[in-house]
Amino acid sequence: MIFRLINRIPVTALGIMAVLLVLWEAGVHITGMPVWFLPPPSRVFTALVEMLPQLLDHSRYTLLAALTGLTAAVLVALVLAVVMAMSPRIRQGVYPLLVFSQTIPIITIAPLLIIWFGFGIMPKVVVVTLVCFFPVAVSMAEGMQAADADMVKLLQVMGASRWQTIKLILIPAALPSFFAGLKIAGTYAMMGAVIGEWLGASSGLGVFMTRASHAYQADSVFAAIMIISLISLLLFALIELISRLTIPWYYNERRK
Repeated sequence: MIFRLINRIPVTALGIMAVLLVLWEAGVHITGMPVWFLPPPSRVFTALVEMLPQLLDHSRYTLLAALTGLTAAVLVALVLAVVMAMSPRIRQGVYPLLVFSQTIPIITIAPLLIIWFGFGIMPKVVVVTLVCFFPVAVSMAEGMQAADADMVKLLQVMGASRWQTIKLILIPAALPSFFAGLKIAGTYAMMGAVIGEWLGASSGLGVFMTRASHAYQADSVFAAIMIISLISLLLFALIELISRLTIPWYYNERRK
């Protein structure tokens, strides 16, 4: 399944990426750009190989915060979506607050997170949860809202309770939207963990990037970015795999 997902990457996209890397490499050498300002891809790859053990060690802490925060975001988002589905009045009151919460930059509440949770893993988990919560909650809520109204009325006529309607109709209907939102949240998780580490940490890819930038080691910063991007792509592929195993009927219908 993973190889099938990899094979779906357009050859054109890979070709464009290769051309951009060649232009980047040539541009740095032609212009004589200093490597501390913009290293060529060959220098970045060398730094990646040399720093790989250290990068992998830092990746463990960042990935732990990302997965923990993503799991918390999914659980809270699912509960809130179900509560909003059970009560239209609650939905009317809570939904605008969800949108408003996204107008507050995460970095502005960083000092509060440090005061409340210290310098351990908790502030990073909170940042990831805040970053990933919105797309999952909105996708799930909108998916449940778009369920087949006739099926809902049929269950109501048959005497089904509100919870039975949610369990049998609304949740299955919302799963495609839920996984779409989860894919977005999955790609944000690593970014949120790195931002959390910039607030204050002793380990993690965010700490590695900060130290490398202070030492003007731009090649090491780019190497860390490559690791972050790779892990984010793997999370996306894992979520895609889980969605295909969970809702195969949805993908079967799309092939028709």
